[in-house]
Order: sequence, then structure tokens, then C-alpha cells
Amino acid sequence: MNRKKTLALPHGNVNLPAFFPDGTYGVVRCVDTVDLEGSCVAGLVMNSYHLLSKPGVTVLKQFGGLHTFSGWTRPILTDSGGFQVFSLIRENPKYGEVRKNEIVFRPDGKKEKVILTPEKCIQSQFNYGSDIMMCIDYCTHPDDSYEENVFSVEVTVDWAKRCRDEYDRQLRQRKIPYEKRPLLFGIIQGGSFADLRKKCAEALISLDFDGYGFGGWPVDANGELIEDILRYTAELMPDDKIKYAMGLGKPDGIVKCRAMGYDLFDCVIPTRDARHNRLYVFDRFEGTGTSHHNFYILDDKKANMRDASPVAPDCDCFTCRHYSRAYLYHLFKIGDSLGYRLATIHNLRFYARLMEKIQEQETEGITRGTVEGNYGS
Repeated sequence: MNRKKTLALPHGNVNLPAFFPDGTYGVVRCVDTVDLEGSCVAGLVMNSYHLLSKPGVTVLKQFGGLHTFSGWTRPILTDSGGFQVFSLIRENPKYGEVRKNEIVFRPDGKKEKVILTPEKCIQSQFNYGSDIMMCIDYCTHPDDSYEENVFSVEVTVDWAKRCRDEYDRQLRQRKIPYEKRPLLFGIIQGGSFADLRKKCAEALISLDFDGYGFGGWPVDANGELIEDILRYTAELMPDDKIKYAMGLGKPDGIVKCRAMGYDLFDCVIPTRDARHNRLYVFDRFEGTGTSHHNFYILDDKKANMRDASPVAPDCDCFTCRHYSRAYLYHLFKIGDSLGYRLATIHNLRFYARLMEKIQEQETEGITRGTVEGNYGS
């Protein structure tokens, strides 16, 4: 499979595969842009819906978009926020309802309401100055019926057409040249039903998006990858377009999905785990003749209390270059916020290094299937 190696975006090129940490409200928790750049983060994912409410489109327009407002000068992908809205509505119908033409969302569960439409979704992302925009889609739950997924695909395709039309209109209105335009991705829904995935993919491909995301839940109730439908959906996506495994972020899952052909990943896992004192460390396998990337999770066990070594001796992150395991253990125990910052820096650098290792393997022609991961402690 001859895959793209670089993704050219208005705010810089991104080597593939790439992992974008989640900065939902325009910030990656516990770190600043200097920390992100020092960890070699390639880009960020921010949430279009949440930004509508905090700080709001008016504020972001005043600052010229997310990049100036947040101080982050590298690429930003903005998700539509549909997944989060659907989750809240499913949890409690008082938060709103999904209609064929729009989503009516009540953030406080009362009278105040926000109307989300495909047109508003695209307009807001242009105002944010996004490098990659996502169409709004109808996200289903793994337990949903075939009939519910049929409706999901119908709505997703209809909304994608409206997103595409509004995207083209905005490009003309704003007089944005082709080479400087943001990219627009469609999202393939269909749940666990192969025929619906195929129907959705074919309809979206006819709209000629720049990339395609795997929509819905990529894991089962036990947190295990739904590998068959992930692989099948990747095969449906054109090989000359970006394949985005949305919300997928465990290291072993990334490795498996890269082998399926996915290029782009995002998740809250590395930053959330950091705030729970869980740090990722590559394991070393000497003399194996292959480039295995096994890893384990280092937590705040008492064994680290007097350990003068860095979190990972082979890591070049700011944390590992300046602090010991013992010091991080101390910070975790006293609950100081510096511990969360240093742990987040390390985990983000781990993910960036994982991408670098996969890129190196592919450049060297090593079979992707030899890149493995497992958990230990």
C-alpha cells in the first residue's frame, strides 16, 4: 500500500502517521504551547461545539481564530462536537433531540437551546481558522439497532452534502486560494453493519472529501478494538485520501490501526493517564532482529520513591532530562500540579516518539505487522 507520508496544511506539514492530542476548549490540560512544541506534538484536536459556548465564536473572530487566541501556531483539527452532543442527549433526553435537519441541544437541560446545523458547523470552523474541518454526523451507540443505523447513515450523508456545499460557498465568499484552503473530512457511519458502512462510504466518496474518519465506537464494551469493522472501513476509504481513526488512542490500538492503513489518530488517553499518574515507557528488546515497540505503564508505586533514574532513560523529553522518578513520585503524593504537567509532557513525547518509530520502520521497509505493543506494569 503506497500511503501518503506528509499532510500539507495551512499551518505546517504533518508527517504521517500522526497523533493529535485533544485540546477540547482550546487548551491541552496542564501544559502550554511551549511544552507541546518541546514534546514535538504535530497538531491538536479542538471541539467545535464546545468552543461555540466557551469562549464563543465572537471572541475567536476578534482574535483572528484559534491559533492567535491559544498561541498554538501549528495545525488544528476541529471536530464538529456531534459525538459529545449525541452522548449527552442519549444519557438524558432533556438535553435535546436529533431531527433530520438539525440538532436541538439544551446545555442546561432547560429552556435555553442551541441549534446545530451542518451550515453552522462549517461556518464556525472557518471562523476558528481550522486546518482540518470535520463534517457533522449522526453518531450511533454500539447497542443501536440496524434500523437506527440506517437512519444514522441517511442523516450523515445528507448532512455531509450540506457541509460540502457550505464549505465550497465559504471558500468562494472568503476568496481562499486552493493551495491555502483548510481540508474537509467526511465521517463514515454504519455501526457494526458492513453493508451500511459500504453505503455510507460510497456516498461520501462521491462528494470527494480530503479525508475520511471512522465514525462511531472503535471499541467494544470491554474496551477491545472492533478490528473487523475498523479494517473493513479502512479498506472502503480511498488510499489517496487521509484515513482518520477518530478517538482511538491506546498505543497498541494505534499500531494495529496503522497496519490497517489509518493515518491520523487522536484521544484524551495520554493526557488523562498523565493526570492519573500513569506514564508510558518503551520496553527494550535487544538482539531480536526486529523493531518491536513494546511498552509498559509506569505508575506511582512505592518502588519509585528512591529511584534516581528518569522515567525512561532513552526518552529526550523535558521531564526525563531534568527530573527523577523519585521526584515525580513525591509530586504525585503531595498532589502538586507540577507532577501533572511533567507527566503530561512525558506521555505526549512518548506518543510523538511512537509515531516517529512507525515512520522510521515504514521508511526502512519493515513490515508494519512487526510493530507490536502490550501492557505490563
